Amino acid sequence: MSLDMSPAMPAEVAPEVAPEVAREMTREMTEVRAYATATSCAQGEALEFRLEGDGSLGVVVHDATNDALMLTASVRGPSWVLDVPPDWPSSLYRARFVSGPPEPGVLVSRASGDLPGSGASPDNEVYFVVRQATPGATSPILVSIPFATWQAYNRAGIPGESVYWNEQPDRAARVTFDRPGGGPPPERWEDGMLRWLGPAGYVAEYCSGLDLDLGLLSAYRLLIVNGHDEYWSAEMRDACEEFVRRGGNIAFFAGNTCWWQIRIEGRTMVCHRDPVTDPVEDPSLTTVEWSSAPVSRPENSLTGVSFRNGAGTWGPDMALMREEAYTARFAGHWVFEGTGLTDGDKFGQGALGYETDAAEFTEVLGVPRVTCRDGTPPSFVVLATADLRHWSSGGQGGWATMGVFSSGRGTVFNAATINWGNTLHDPVVERITRNVVDRLSRPAVPAWEVIGPVTDIRALAASGSALYAVGAGDTLLTRELCGQNLRWLPIGSAGGVHCLDAPREAAAGLGTGLYGVTTDGVLRYREARPEPADWIDVGRVPPGTTALGVSDSTFFAATSTGRLWAATFTETAASTTVAAETTMTPPPWRDIGDAGGAICLSGSNGRLYALGDDHRVRTRLPVNGPAEWSDLGEAPDAAVLAAHAGRLVTAGGGQPLRWRTVKG
Repeated sequence: MSLDMSPAMPAEVAPEVAPEVAREMTREMTEVRAYATATSCAQGEALEFRLEGDGSLGVVVHDATNDALMLTASVRGPSWVLDVPPDWPSSLYRARFVSGPPEPGVLVSRASGDLPGSGASPDNEVYFVVRQATPGATSPILVSIPFATWQAYNRAGIPGESVYWNEQPDRAARVTFDRPGGGPPPERWEDGMLRWLGPAGYVAEYCSGLDLDLGLLSAYRLLIVNGHDEYWSAEMRDACEEFVRRGGNIAFFAGNTCWWQIRIEGRTMVCHRDPVTDPVEDPSLTTVEWSSAPVSRPENSLTGVSFRNGAGTWGPDMALMREEAYTARFAGHWVFEGTGLTDGDKFGQGALGYETDAAEFTEVLGVPRVTCRDGTPPSFVVLATADLRHWSSGGQGGWATMGVFSSGRGTVFNAATINWGNTLHDPVVERITRNVVDRLSRPAVPAWEVIGPVTDIRALAASGSALYAVGAGDTLLTRELCGQNLRWLPIGSAGGVHCLDAPREAAAGLGTGLYGVTTDGVLRYREARPEPADWIDVGRVPPGTTALGVSDSTFFAATSTGRLWAATFTETAASTTVAAETTMTPPPWRDIGDAGGAICLSGSNGRLYALGDDHRVRTRLPVNGPAEWSDLGEAPDAAVLAAHAGRLVTAGGGQPLRWRTVKG
């Protein structure tokens, strides 16, 4: 029951008190203990608190993201019910209970920068989330609070009361949320981001990590995971992965994410950390590291990275964090827009740690490329790296790899470090964060993304998993077709061709390699492989051919007169004869209509694509006759085009290599 309740105006901010007074108040409060019966409730709902303390108790509720004073009251135990007003913003709140009258002047503790921090969350403080009554009503952004991780560290080292420490024989395998403690860690890893969002101009809605399900997530465009969110149930993970596949986005401004699998059984969190002692019948639900047997489901498919390849610096060595910084590896990416960084620049000093995540990668001509052996998706693009292998002397040596990847219709960004949010005072860290939040919280639209540096490219084609290009000096170049900013590798002569394409399938004895046209009208072929190979003359093309595309076992040629011509593989093979004097009989090319203004053609997935001299991309069916061209939008300043596997790739004209999906 509650007595003498005095709600405060939500916008009112309590006055600050001297730090030494706040510490004294904290010491006096140990006689009161409290917890809530849920980690979250919706606006307008009731939340019950269980109290241990004699006589009248004072309670003060602050918004933990901005110190707004929400309520003061005098109550009595053993139970008090907070009827959450419907106008309280969705946010993280702290209720603080003391003996005697309430103390509104004691604000929520903030990240101090001390490494390591000191002082566990006191037993008289209870953190809880107020969810939006109608999810998504005020914002497309949802921020998750890692209550499971907070609870995992509650009473760390006390036998039978915590799942810590990891290899302590008398650690607990089951801990309850129905007990005091379980608030933020001493270092307040989540604090910086939570306090930054509002002043930075972002309205966000909040949930407990335990609330993560597809029904809730489907109301949002962006989920923000912040700080240290180490403990995930299968239900939480499944929901987030499906959310992304369906077109939602996740920004992990976090590290050591989704490391341990847990089970939630009522109000109990189960984490044996040991497949031998866990009695669960379904091996996929065993409470071990996600990457370990018998679960064998590396968290990389959710996050793109893992603590397995990451680093950690603990205890007295935690101060090493202050010395470390990321190195930009793909400064041309949209994530770095407006930062002024170039590849090789350092940024974000102090943001790395105390634990980081990483993807396994190799260096390809000086550029990082993920190996995917650790479960990292092939679409993962490494944006920045930090070599932290020297941390092995005081924790775990490894790496940090910031990156971004796509899954289904959605996008995932990962800063791959716990302390990112507490370094948002760094202009580069803040700019990156704004770029990510702005882009991923808005409706998805097809957009050109940089995937490589500016290079003098005269023709472009894709075959298999590789791009091929004609570069300056009649050089044939190749690189993997991926989002990473890989460099071009020279592989021999381009055979004098000035336009290029590759078919999906062989037919009539004509292979699936590269086909090009020379300036004197010869159709040539060579195998698509990353080493030198001979060019073979196949036939001739219509006079004035400026672009070549291949689709549905048919060659298409655009000419300088604006006409589109076609010849099938069968016709080409049948009519190609080489006489003793090496003259060739041209195939029966047919004029099939307007070329759509094409300066470049490319075939893919049963369609023909054209880049016009107006820098617009158009498409039509590859029929052997007239067909309507449909407009797919602008390709700014592009000079060459390749279409492959649902993507359009452009280059030239002084522009970097870029791609976008054919359809958003």
